[in-house]
Amino acid sequence: MTAIRNLLADIPPGTGEEFVEEILRAETFRIERIVSRGHASPEGFWYDQQTEEWVLLVSGSATLGFDDGRKVDLKPGDHLFIPRHVRHRVVRTDPIQETVWLAVHWTRGS
Repeated sequence: MTAIRNLLADIPPGTGEEFVEEILRAETFRIERIVSRGHASPEGFWYDQQTEEWVLLVSGSATLGFDDGRKVDLKPGDHLFIPRHVRHRVVRTDPIQETVWLAVHWTRGS
């Protein structure tokens, strides 16, 4: 039988590092749980991914910044599609409580 797991359970204690856990992987996609606590992308760093990404903010809060100057504030329940090669970064996450993300990355078929 498949074990039931909870995205908000078993959150590791704060170590100063962002926690990324792969939940599921197949040939064309992967699903990750990311736990942030006051984290942000390093100054000048941009994600420029080869895959499409859909992200859901489960708890906490965050702001994403995009290379075109846009900033998007996220609260629990907000989700966002980020096409591949759209440069983006994490501007901030909640410094008080855990920010839990669910990120789905996939490669489009031809």
